[in-house]
This record gives sequence, C-alpha cells and structure tokens, in this order.
Amino acid sequence: MKKLILVLTFFIMLNCSYSENFIKNIKLPPGFEIEIMSKNVKGARSLTLSKSGTIYVSTRIGNIYALKDYNNDNKIDKRYVIADNLNTPNGIDFHDGDLYVAEVTKILKYENIEENLENPKYKVIYSNLPEQYHHEWRYMRIGPDEKIYIGIGAPCNVCLKKNNIFSTICRMNLDGSNFEIFAHGVRNTVGFDWHPETDVLWFTDNGRDWLGDNKPPDELNRAEKKGLHFGFPFLHGKNIKDPKFGDKINNISKFIKPELGLGPHVASLGMRFYTGKSFPDEYRNQIFIAEHGSWNRSIPIGYRITMGKKDSKGNLTYETFASGWLRNGKKYGRPVDLEILKNGSLIVSDDKNGYLYRIFYID
Repeated sequence: MKKLILVLTFFIMLNCSYSENFIKNIKLPPGFEIEIMSKNVKGARSLTLSKSGTIYVSTRIGNIYALKDYNNDNKIDKRYVIADNLNTPNGIDFHDGDLYVAEVTKILKYENIEENLENPKYKVIYSNLPEQYHHEWRYMRIGPDEKIYIGIGAPCNVCLKKNNIFSTICRMNLDGSNFEIFAHGVRNTVGFDWHPETDVLWFTDNGRDWLGDNKPPDELNRAEKKGLHFGFPFLHGKNIKDPKFGDKINNISKFIKPELGLGPHVASLGMRFYTGKSFPDEYRNQIFIAEHGSWNRSIPIGYRITMGKKDSKGNLTYETFASGWLRNGKKYGRPVDLEILKNGSLIVSDDKNGYLYRIFYID
C-alpha cells in the first residue's frame, strides 16, 4: 500500500511539474519575463481590478473569485468566493467600490464589495438580456461615460435575426435604465477598452466559421460614436461578402471596416490599452490582445498574446508579443483576458489551466 501511495504521489508531482514546465518556453520580447501568479482558478475568464489591488475573476464554472496579494510579492495569498453557480458569468467590472457581473440574462451589482468579501450580496440591476446559448459569454465593462457596455453576440455562426438586439454592443446607465444599442453588426465581441487619451471604444470581434482555414479574419474595430454598423452578417473583414447574406446589400461602404485584421479563427478575446509605466515607452497606450486559439482550423493558430501596435508613422501593425501556449500542435494554455496591475505588470487569465500569469519587464 505504501508503495502504491509513493507511486501515485510521484506521478502527481511529475504531472504537476510537467504541466507547469511549459511556461519556460513562453517567448517574450527581450527584457520581459512571465510567471504564474495564481493557480487553482478553474476556468479563469474575465478580469477586473479594484483600487486596493484586489483581482476579481469570472470563471467558466459559474464562480466569481476575489484574489488578494496581501504581502505584495506578486503571488495570490487568499481567494474569496464571491459567487458560485451563476449562469455563465463572464463580463465583470469594478467601479466606485461596486462589482458588476454579467450573466446570460442578467447584470448583477455587488455593492461595497471590498468591505464584504466574506459575506457578499448582490442585487439585479437588469434582467432582460436575451436567453441564448450560442455566443452567450457576455463581455461587459463600464465606460468613461459612466455607462455599462455589454456585448450581445449572434445566436448562431451566421444569421440575420428580426430581433435587432443580437450582434450588437449595447449600453445602459449604472442602475440599468436607458438601455440602448450602441453598435450594430458585431458578431461576437468578448473584449473591449477605451483609448486612454480619446475615450473612443475599441473592440475585438470573432469572425464567422466555415469559410475555410484562412478567412475571414478576426477583427479589431473602433467605434467613435453610437449607431455605426460593422458589417455582420453581410460583410466580413474589409471586403469578404458573406455567401448567404452578402447579396442582400448593395453598398458596402456604409459599413465600418476593421482598424486591423487579426488572424483567421484565432478567437481574439480580451484586449487592453497598456496604461502602466513599467514597460518601455514604446508600449504606452498600445493594444494587447488575448487570443484564445482556434478550435476548428485544420492547423491551429492563436493561443498567444498579440498587439495592435502603432508605429512612428501612426500605422497600426499586428504582431506577436507572447507565444508558446501552442507548440507543435499541442495546446498548453488558452489566454482569455488581460488586466494591468498598479505596478505596471500585465496579468493574463488562462481558462484551460485555471492560471493567472504575470508578465513584467526587468530594466
């Protein structure tokens, strides 16, 4: 019996060591390093940060966690369970002391959450989101205009529904009033942020499936004002007409084209403008994107952190910042969302491993 226990212990230790060794193969630009900041956050998805430094994480398993680094060593010391068994919670944001969480059909508000980590309570501020289970991962954040923004994905791969709430980004007041559609023709956004200097909304959008391995691209878009249409389901990328719906429109110029075409089927999710101060100056206000990775491409791509980076001439380029979660066709992790710590580090959630990573720069 003792031998059996020793053998099992050995294999458990071996598997844990093996599962974590992949991080040594993550490729980053010179001067950058990566480490595991937290484990055991099963299905870690969207991230938000309080002013005190508490990291809030939504998960695939229906739980919401608050993670605390009490001794400031960039390792999580304690995990609080804010909620469990929620209905696909994904979007999450901390604002003026309160935590907002988006389920499939509802938006919840946990008031004064920092003072109530041991005994959190919520109220429902909006309960009329459509019940759907295709692109049901509601991404949500609060904008500089003090409104809640939330993505309502298409309830399909590609379709045109009479209910115009689908394939949109919507917004409402912080109390759930004055619900309105902000942007149309958005197939499925699971990440957006506002430019730190202009307050203009930028967002990722997942391209449709089953047009082949190499088209259409995922998109990085910019919405300067309310009422713009970004093409779905009629147009994909800058000029790819949909085989079924493309002929229903005569003038594609009315659609807003992507600022940047991303990799096809890379599943671009969370994005953040880098507003920290610890990375070199060339990274200030640049866009970081978490690519969850393709699921139906014959040769998988994604599984990395990329950038939408403006060069000295103002041209937006697409480049890889961190890679290695995919090697030789094997998938070692799936980045989901990004957040910036007060010390300027970039944290990344991974719902395959249940990890939070910290990427930092050593001068």
